[in-house]
Amino acid sequence: MTLISVFSETSGVELELLLAAFALCSLIGIERQMRQKSAGYRTHVLVGIGACGFTLVSAYGFDLVLGQEVNLDPSRIAAQVVSGIGFLGAGVIFKGRDVVRGLTTAATIWESAAVGMACGAGMLSLALFITVLHLVTLFVIGPLVRRIPSADRKRVLRITYLDGQGILRNILSLATAMGFATAIRRSDRVTRAGQAVISMDVRFIGRQPLRDLVPPLLELPGVERVAVTGIATRPGDEDEEDDD
Repeated sequence: MTLISVFSETSGVELELLLAAFALCSLIGIERQMRQKSAGYRTHVLVGIGACGFTLVSAYGFDLVLGQEVNLDPSRIAAQVVSGIGFLGAGVIFKGRDVVRGLTTAATIWESAAVGMACGAGMLSLALFITVLHLVTLFVIGPLVRRIPSADRKRVLRITYLDGQGILRNILSLATAMGFATAIRRSDRVTRAGQAVISMDVRFIGRQPLRDLVPPLLELPGVERVAVTGIATRPGDEDEEDDD
């Protein structure tokens, strides 16, 4: 019986590329961990290392069977990695009450796989460029884009919540903590199945997109519905400035 050596001629290269994938995917994972996303540091690092490992297997794992009558297509395993990561990314996308969350995290998982595959293929410069662009996009360009004025500044949300439970106080506290100023336009109180329910039209003024506020509002206990009702038309709305 032939004993297979633990180390091969390519072991040094494989270790170097795996460490590169570990380091670069760690940067991506730390960014997600800092934002307390569903897929954090461990997920992104494991995806990157796994993708790198698959790519290394594709590149070096079949040297013993290669010959004149045996051809190897290294791209086949890489293609399957790309397809498989899609299922993992779909697991962090959540949809509820007409709000979709987790798309950015799913994209970063896919991106971590690309970094790992690039490292496994020996394309360290490409892996580095992907990581740098990822960090620039989310830490530099992202905050700048949030400051671009949009139609959200004139949008009004209709919030439906249970009366008598201090929910309005929680809504206003949440909006203030996220940097939004509030202006209540109107409110209606109805009784439904013996429970008082408030439907309130509120304009939220802030530098962030209004869509960032909707999911946290929906997560507040007692809030039943949050919907965009239209454009604020009260005189003077167009001239109001965002609060810092």
